Amino acid sequence: MQPHAPRLKRAGGFAALYVAAAYLAAIPYFVFLVDYPSVTDPADKVTLLVEQHTSMYVMHLISFEFVALALIVVTLGVYQHLYEHAPATSQVACAVGLIRAGLLLASVMVFDHGMSVVVDQQAAAPEQAVAVWRVIEPVADALGGTGGDVLGGVWLLLVSWGALRARTFPRALNWLGLTVGTAALLSAVPGLGLLEVGAGLLMIAWFLWFGVVTAWPRSTTSAPGH
Repeated sequence: MQPHAPRLKRAGGFAALYVAAAYLAAIPYFVFLVDYPSVTDPADKVTLLVEQHTSMYVMHLISFEFVALALIVVTLGVYQHLYEHAPATSQVACAVGLIRAGLLLASVMVFDHGMSVVVDQQAAAPEQAVAVWRVIEPVADALGGTGGDVLGGVWLLLVSWGALRARTFPRALNWLGLTVGTAALLSAVPGLGLLEVGAGLLMIAWFLWFGVVTAWPRSTTSAPGH
């Protein structure tokens, strides 16, 4: 085992707890306070961005940009847990996880920069601001996995399958991961979009549980019967 592996494993646990906490904080803000998902008209979206520019930027920083960085740590921590007993699976999972984190980081950077552009344009050229946002938002959404978190689903399936084979992490956590990963993949299928919400909420539970059992190693049970 590499000398830094135990610390990286724990760091992955703490990073997972941050991911769960950040997503839990983002839900009430975006869904209830700002209610951005319910706004469908592009002009209304631009107006909302102007009104909530500062707070939305801060929340994006906390709940997406820092989360993307935390996901890199989680991915590397998981790799350290799995590579000894499931080397091939852990390597593929690590690659997928790092790509996913990079795309999420790119997504929020595109969204935030685009938001600043349309906020600046809105007063002088509102129609142009709306046209610009019509282009920027789909790009940011696509990079972030909106419409089906395929990469997130694949990563969680690989991690959970590898952990089952390596008898790492509680078995119930691994089965939860397989369930959530499957739901995330299916949510990309037209007509099954509602699965995205359920998969997202259960993925928060997975990060929370994973963080608890890996940030404090004494709580981790890796015996075959667990």
